[in-house]
Amino acid sequence: MKINKELLKVKGLKTHFFMDGKIAKAVDGVDFTLNKGETLAIVGESGSGKSITSLSIMRLIPSPPGKILDNSSIKLENRELLTLSEKDMRKVRGNEIGMIFQEPMTSLNPVFTIGNQIAETLIKHKKMKKKQANQRAVELLKVVGFARAEEIVHEYPHQLSGGMRQRAMIAIAMSCDPKLLIADEPTTALDVTIQSQILDLMIEMKEKFDSSILLITHDLGVVAEVADRVLVMYGGQIVEEAQVRDLFTKPMHPYTRGLLDSIPNLDTDVKRLKSIRGTVPPAHRFPEGCRFAPRCDHVMDQCTAANPELLQREESHKVRCYLYES
Repeated sequence: MKINKELLKVKGLKTHFFMDGKIAKAVDGVDFTLNKGETLAIVGESGSGKSITSLSIMRLIPSPPGKILDNSSIKLENRELLTLSEKDMRKVRGNEIGMIFQEPMTSLNPVFTIGNQIAETLIKHKKMKKKQANQRAVELLKVVGFARAEEIVHEYPHQLSGGMRQRAMIAIAMSCDPKLLIADEPTTALDVTIQSQILDLMIEMKEKFDSSILLITHDLGVVAEVADRVLVMYGGQIVEEAQVRDLFTKPMHPYTRGLLDSIPNLDTDVKRLKSIRGTVPPAHRFPEGCRFAPRCDHVMDQCTAANPELLQREESHKVRCYLYES
C-alpha cells in the first residue's frame, strides 16, 4: 500500500483531569503521526489513555474537570485544531473527522430515525436540501450493506441489532467523506462473525472514500487483521511504536510481550494462560519512574528512579524501556 504524506500530527499531548485536589494524567506527553491512506492502531488495557487520546483529537473532553494542557498540539493537514474556535471545530467534527463510538446504542439518538440522523449530518455539513439528504441516506445505507435500506431509514436504533447499529454508525461517520475516521472499540460486544464484517466494512469504506483510520482497541487480533502500524499505550504514554508485523514478530517492551503472551495459541496446549500481574495504576497515582515498573519482571533500579524516554531502537520501531540502553 502506498502511504502518502502526513495527515495528522499529535505532539506533546497532555490531557489531565482535575478532581478533588488530585490530578489524573490520563494522557501525558503523547507524540505520533498518521499518514494519508494509513490505518494506525492504538492498543492497551482499559485506563491506558487510548480513548482519551481520541476524544482529545475531537476536542470532546468535558471541561471541567478535563483540560488539554498548553503546549499540546494536534494538527490536521498542518492546521492546529487546538486553537480553532468551537464554531470552526464543529465544522471539522463529522465533516473532516468522522468517529465511530464504542457503543452505538448510546451514540445514536433513540428518538430519531436512522435516516434522520444521517440526513442531519449531510444538511449541516454539506448544505444539502432535506429531500436530497434523505436520498443520500438511503444510498449510504446500501453502501454499508443494508439490503432493505429504504425501510431502515424509517426505523429507530432500538429496532436494529448491534451489528446493524454499528453499520448505521459507519454510514453516519462516512457520510461527509472524512479525511480521518476514528474508530473507538468499534467491534466490542459484537460476536466474532459480525466483528469481522464490521472490520472489513471499515477498510472498504477507507479505500472507497480515500480516508485514514485511527483505530482504538484492546484486541490484538483486530490489530493484526487491519492495522499498518501500532502504538502501544500504558499509563497515559506510548511505550512502543512499530509496524504491525514487527510488533508481533519482535515485540520489545515487556508490556507488549505480556499482552501477546496472554493471547491463546491454537498450536500450543496449555492449561493456564499467562497474565500480567497487577493492574494499571490510577491516573492520579502513577509511579515516579517507569509506569510499568511495578508489574514488570525485568525491573531494575533505574526503572523506579526515572521514566525512560520513547526512543528509536530499530528502523520504524520505538520503545520506552531501559532494557535497550547500551
